[in-house]
Amino acid sequence: MDTIGKLLIAIGIAAAAFGLLLVAVSQLGVGRLPGDVVVRRGKVVFYSPLGLSLVLSVLLTIVLNLLARK
Repeated sequence: MDTIGKLLIAIGIAAAAFGLLLVAVSQLGVGRLPGDVVVRRGKVVFYSPLGLSLVLSVLLTIVLNLLARK
């Protein structure tokens, strides 16, 4: 049970750090990349961050591959 608790704490800290990173990135104006889809119909707005998803996917793939090699 001790290792599960430590794992949950580590996941929580990682999620908080990722959240802070997202807030910092959005302040820099990187939140909307080419490829992001925005559809506005009256009061309804649909936003699909396809460009940001691709960039994050590539970055996470690189980071996780580097961590897995050690």
